[in-house]
Amino acid sequence: MAPPLRSVHTASFPALLREIGASLLVTTYQAGKLVILRAEDDVLNTHFCGFSRPMGLAVREGRLAIGTSVEIWEYHDIPAVARKLEPVGKHDACYLPRSSHVTGDILIHEMDWVGDELVFVNTRFSCLCVRDWQYSFRPIWRPSFVSAYTPDDRCHLNGMGLKDGRIQFATALGRTDTPGGWRENKRDGGLLIDIPSGEIIAQGLSMPHSPRWYDGQLWVLDSGTGTLGVVDLGTGQYRSVVRLPGFTRGLDFWGPFAFVGLSQVRESAVFSGIPLVDRLEKRSCGVWVIDLRSCQVIGWVEFEDALQEIFAVQVLPKKQFPDVINDKNELVMHSYILPDEALAEVPAVFQRRENPVGSSSS
Repeated sequence: MAPPLRSVHTASFPALLREIGASLLVTTYQAGKLVILRAEDDVLNTHFCGFSRPMGLAVREGRLAIGTSVEIWEYHDIPAVARKLEPVGKHDACYLPRSSHVTGDILIHEMDWVGDELVFVNTRFSCLCVRDWQYSFRPIWRPSFVSAYTPDDRCHLNGMGLKDGRIQFATALGRTDTPGGWRENKRDGGLLIDIPSGEIIAQGLSMPHSPRWYDGQLWVLDSGTGTLGVVDLGTGQYRSVVRLPGFTRGLDFWGPFAFVGLSQVRESAVFSGIPLVDRLEKRSCGVWVIDLRSCQVIGWVEFEDALQEIFAVQVLPKKQFPDVINDKNELVMHSYILPDEALAEVPAVFQRRENPVGSSSS
């Protein structure tokens, strides 16, 4: 039997979620869970949903996409169903599955919506892709130093960031064009790439992840050193803003706050030799909150025992107690989403029964 998933947190963590009126989504491929962090009175409610190796997350206007071991799941928030979840009146969002796109095992990493297109990092093929219902995926960009679309993880492309609604930045663990070539210099072979030009903005990074343009600055996690920092676009220099007690991976912002995922990282060939392992004997797994005005940690939640690695961290704005339905077959079977014009013709008695009938815009 698998050990229970436990966590501890500062009192400030649920208080902050209440203050900003949001919840937090976290993926952990190692434990096979999507974790929903929700404030409940004065404590943090940690709700676990099982998925097959979930990694990338993308949230937009009532839509949620989750990249898993061989497919991308898309969920939509259906308010009519949320109103009927037990206990009645507690949930303010309910995400039901609407589609699944099979990609094969491509090591999906970060994802985001660009317009109506879902763009995702295909790490195994060293490229960015979009969904295509005829194919496993449709490549749209790869680093100039990668010579072919082959499933051998040549540079460990992992992070993707937008600027002004357009794809702008990517991170990779090495400027390499051979199968698994990035592993030879993972300690400081990482780089940050400008996608439109293909130029390298910064290099010499240690296993970088999660490039983000926020508040007029380019932020990135230098995961191998366990830091969050900013990159000077003029010089390419990385400046650490805060050092944290774990492998930094997974980043989102809300107001003056940064939410950073931390992983313990296993003692394996993948993580051996990085500065973090030399610096810290004990490493944490959880989410740390940094106030960017002071660059100080103001709260954290730490997972214990069975949960050791985190990939994505995503703020879910204006949703304080959401649920994601992936294991309640009866609810999915008997929840019907209709266009507004069709819904107008459904007798009110059906909408009041236990089988929710609603629209995605209700």
